[in-house]
Amino acid sequence: MIRAAIVGAGTIAAHSHVPALRAHRDRVELVAVADVDRARAEALAGGAAAYTDLAELLAAERPDLVLVCTPPHLHLAQAVAALESGAWVWCEKPAALSLAEYDAMCAAEGPEGPYLSVVYQQRFGSGAGHLRALGGALGRPLLALCQTTWHRGDDYYAVPYRGKWATEGGGTTVLHGVHQMDLMLSVFGDWAEIRAMAGRLDRPIETEDVSLAMVRFDNGAMASVVTSVLSPRQESYLRFDFADATVELRHLYGYGNADWTSTSPLWNPPEDVPSSHATQLGLLLDAYDRGERPPASGADGRRAMEFVTGLYASAFTGRPVLRSELTPDHPFYHRLDGGVETFFSATPGS
Repeated sequence: MIRAAIVGAGTIAAHSHVPALRAHRDRVELVAVADVDRARAEALAGGAAAYTDLAELLAAERPDLVLVCTPPHLHLAQAVAALESGAWVWCEKPAALSLAEYDAMCAAEGPEGPYLSVVYQQRFGSGAGHLRALGGALGRPLLALCQTTWHRGDDYYAVPYRGKWATEGGGTTVLHGVHQMDLMLSVFGDWAEIRAMAGRLDRPIETEDVSLAMVRFDNGAMASVVTSVLSPRQESYLRFDFADATVELRHLYGYGNADWTSTSPLWNPPEDVPSSHATQLGLLLDAYDRGERPPASGADGRRAMEFVTGLYASAFTGRPVLRSELTPDHPFYHRLDGGVETFFSATPGS
């Protein structure tokens, strides 16, 4: 049995991570939970050990796997501590506040593990896997539409750490849209150039509540990307146009095969596995058993963070950004706002 621990006993841990662990109860056991609120840690632990300090948990329990479910600004220190203790890490998105932080996390990995993997569950449903497996059978990739049009009200942003650059890294782009962006990138590959805009149109927050981007990929394909938390009718939508077929996905927070459509007679996923934390966790456990790097880790886990960094850099500077520019000497490598004090000139609601 793989011995797992959770740090952060909030909603995402209770609603997604604990059910994922239960789905693999024959392979993994929850041995401890850490949270600054002991009562909340004990409630989530359900009989497992409860701690208010991660370092104490790591020293006492020596878990094999740590699930990081805390606010984004805590991820770096907690992930590094877990990795240095010898535990693998599965970290909620955004894994880090910047590319610099993500690279620092990866630097704490060992050459043969432990590894850090990011929660990008949308790319692991059977529909997305089938699309990638079809490869060139659908023809050359030409165009993608990637839309995350969600709604988050003032009550959502009443949580103290939300809507702030220092604690979340960015706004809806890195927090919500990144799921569909990661799936898009897993199909179309690396991007080459991005031109973007972002705005704080209505929510009383520091970060953006809307962003839009035009993208060119290394393979010549192009994409339009829209992210919003201002949309009363919520939807997650992806469209992939290949030379010989169109493939579409409409869902909200997770999909099954019924949410996919295609013009191609080749579209016939051999199984129906939903996108979920449980699905990705199963693949991570497989990698752990083999001693191999899991999916959504290393360079594979970095790709979406690099994409949103380019989007923010273009939105802030008002110019196209090349992926090749995002090196450690670039200001947006270290902060998604690039260190710019004033992002938006418009007043929310104006």
